[in-house]
Amino acid sequence: MHGERKVPGGKLVVVDARLDDGGAGGVAASDGVPDVPGAGHAARLRDVVLSGDFFLEPDDALPRLTAVLEGTAVDVPFDELTAKLEGAAAGAALIGFAPRDVTLAVMRAVGRASTWEDHAFELLDAGYQGPRMQMALDEVLARQVAEGRRKPTLRFWDWASGSVIIGSFQSLRNEVDLPAADRHGLEVVRRITGGGAMFVEPGNAITYSLYVPDTLVAGLSFAASYEFLDQWVLRALRTLGIDATYAPLNDIASPLGKIGGAAQKRLAAGAVLHHVTMSYDIDAQKMVEVLRIGREKMSDKGTRSAVKRVDPLRSQTGMAREEIIDALVAEFERSYGLTPVTLDDATRAEAQELADTKYADPEWLARVP
Repeated sequence: MHGERKVPGGKLVVVDARLDDGGAGGVAASDGVPDVPGAGHAARLRDVVLSGDFFLEPDDALPRLTAVLEGTAVDVPFDELTAKLEGAAAGAALIGFAPRDVTLAVMRAVGRASTWEDHAFELLDAGYQGPRMQMALDEVLARQVAEGRRKPTLRFWDWASGSVIIGSFQSLRNEVDLPAADRHGLEVVRRITGGGAMFVEPGNAITYSLYVPDTLVAGLSFAASYEFLDQWVLRALRTLGIDATYAPLNDIASPLGKIGGAAQKRLAAGAVLHHVTMSYDIDAQKMVEVLRIGREKMSDKGTRSAVKRVDPLRSQTGMAREEIIDALVAEFERSYGLTPVTLDDATRAEAQELADTKYADPEWLARVP
């Protein structure tokens, strides 16, 4: 088994080992990730070689670190192995890497962690969809990736109608003025990710979803994985002249203010749903009419009397919404590769059933009244 970890701004860490599977057979791994012989059968690392272009003092720290890895089970928890390596590194100077980087190299060797380059991504065109179907597609596509039925996927949302989308844990009555939403023809739905409410109408926002195996964020905290999964977006926005940065926990911003926000859910079956909505050209007056919390947030900005639109992407680029999406897609393709696909009938039917049951159920919408 072979695993590498290039530390951002640091050095390369490499782990080579034989995998002792105790005589058990191997199992098929997800797209792009090596097979792991004996996974689930207490397979262990043997004949471990830890190497790299890092600096380490004193010399005897290397065999101490290697000794920790020798005999390590492939299913060892990330934090447990990192803690053992930190103990072995006590008193040593690790320059250009840290114990967690060794753990990541191990995880990549045994198929429990992966890099962007390990995966073949698809760009899914799902067509124009209503709010319930958008929610259902997110859940179904993430589940398909987790179950190995779909390759890692990028999807940009096209809206057939306007909507208010509240976070999984938000109070319906605290967040949304339902009569105002109805007056403006906005359907209110609840998504499976946390975070704040979204106000969208066709053409006023850019929303995308990433559906990736959880191996891609192995070893990352929830907070760190947000920025990690959106680095390609920051690069794309900078090519358009926006000095884009990430504002923890989950905001994409520029010196002129917030551009968009992210939300995320990790499925127990083994995938991550990560989606972002960025403002293109939003009617702020309508937004504060339908979002109750929005009124409070915007009250000190003179929105009602002065600012009529929230348009960071339109005003900062001078580009059409479709041109910005094309630039985002181009950056992702340059970085990681993309194969265009369309929504297949089986997935459409699976999502439609979920849209007509779970996402049409008043109890789901008002699960936090």
